[in-house]
Amino acid sequence: MIFSKRIQKMAPSSTLSLVELANKFREKGYNIISMAVGEPDFTTPSSVIEAAYEAMKNGKTHYTPPTGISELREAIAEKYRVENGVNVDANNVIVTPAKLGIFMAVSTFIDPGDEVLIPDPGWVSYREMVNFARGKPVGIRLVEEKHFTMDIDDLVSKINFKTKVLIINSPSNPTGSILTYEDLKAIRDVVVDFDLILISDEIYEKIIYEGEHISPGVFEDLLNYTVIINGFSKSHAMTGWRIGYLIAPHSFIPQLEKMQQHTISCAPSMAQYAALQALKEKEAVHKMVEEFRMRRNFVYEELSKIEGLHVKRPKGTFYIFPRYDFDLPSKVFAEELMIKKQVAITPGSAFGPHGEGYFRLSFATSMENLKEGIKRLREFIEEL
Repeated sequence: MIFSKRIQKMAPSSTLSLVELANKFREKGYNIISMAVGEPDFTTPSSVIEAAYEAMKNGKTHYTPPTGISELREAIAEKYRVENGVNVDANNVIVTPAKLGIFMAVSTFIDPGDEVLIPDPGWVSYREMVNFARGKPVGIRLVEEKHFTMDIDDLVSKINFKTKVLIINSPSNPTGSILTYEDLKAIRDVVVDFDLILISDEIYEKIIYEGEHISPGVFEDLLNYTVIINGFSKSHAMTGWRIGYLIAPHSFIPQLEKMQQHTISCAPSMAQYAALQALKEKEAVHKMVEEFRMRRNFVYEELSKIEGLHVKRPKGTFYIFPRYDFDLPSKVFAEELMIKKQVAITPGSAFGPHGEGYFRLSFATSMENLKEGIKRLREFIEEL
């Protein structure tokens, strides 16, 4: 069988690979503590489940328009106008799984050889999406000393005539950092001056402990260059529903919609009605975030006590990204921790070259698991 060069060059997801490895250990009878997966350990709010059930009972099980049902597009646009201060309407919205939305945006705006600037360390799939679209990913260092914000001088130095797109992610996976208004203003100047397309991944928007989420769409001139990606997987514990959306200038929508038409046709109909209810669900989101806040505080305090680790307190998401002092590649660190202590984490190298020497720990699991997992991690490091 001859496979395409593109698919052969694509690396498997490091986070999902570790989940598979953990499952293999479980099958052998090991008590695995997984702090690797980026998924809330909560159930989707009951009102959201009920909305999908009612929609299905009422026959809402067919194709919808490729861009999504009008009620949901209107509600998403209103949410961004009211909550985020971004001046958009329903015609700026395509309902699509958030992950697919990023891939659609990358594929729509780059040709073979075009360069895409991505955060480093940054989400594992950015790099592979760009590679698959036959572009070239170029990492922009997130500086630990500046709480993992983007180095603007490094950003500008990486721009050339092949540069087409910049991807940002706030709150950030894997670092938990948040871009401030001043950070975004500096990014706005770069994007507009160099005529780039900005893809803003805002999927962790609701999971914030300090500061606030600011969408780059608040800058009217920047909005004309920007594709916003968001969804319900993290904020409403709806990972399995595969429902999200993108927001883009009216002139971008017809080209982006073609990608939707020729891939999934439309987002799942019943999931769209669930999402419509999810936009009204405030209390369940608040309770989940407060639980994450308690876990964040516990994990930060416990990791800070471990000799050999250097930890920044994450301002958002359910991840923490410690740096370690040991002369050990992060992939080996993670594998040895799994083998010796049956604890799953994600190696920092999965998130780019500047992630080497770090690891990502997810606290989207129970306090019981976190206590036992950190206990085993401490033992592993002491043995090192």
